[in-house]
Amino acid sequence: MKKAYRIKKNKEFQSVFTKGASFANRQLVIYYLHKDDQKHFRVGLSVSKRIGNAVKRNQIKRYLRQAFLELEPTIHSNYDIVIIARKPTKDMNFHQIKKSLQHLLYKTQLQKQ
Repeated sequence: MKKAYRIKKNKEFQSVFTKGASFANRQLVIYYLHKDDQKHFRVGLSVSKRIGNAVKRNQIKRYLRQAFLELEPTIHSNYDIVIIARKPTKDMNFHQIKKSLQHLLYKTQLQKQ
């Protein structure tokens, strides 16, 4: 995923949390905020230390980035999206995480039909 597609600053995370909407399933929580002035979506990832050590947390983030890369053509372009991983993600493989992410995107109507 390109660096221009990532949310890095705490201020940007906080604006998505406060002004945006959210939805959750057992594995992931999604916060999203519509922005008219953006040409592409941006993604911020949050994986808590409660989920595991640094190796496990980085693996989950890699899985999520790869899932977004594969789903990129189907996601509406002008949104900021923040994904928070929950405990069950530590026991999931890439395909399970991708399926869970697709479910969230479908339920929040961020994915094109």
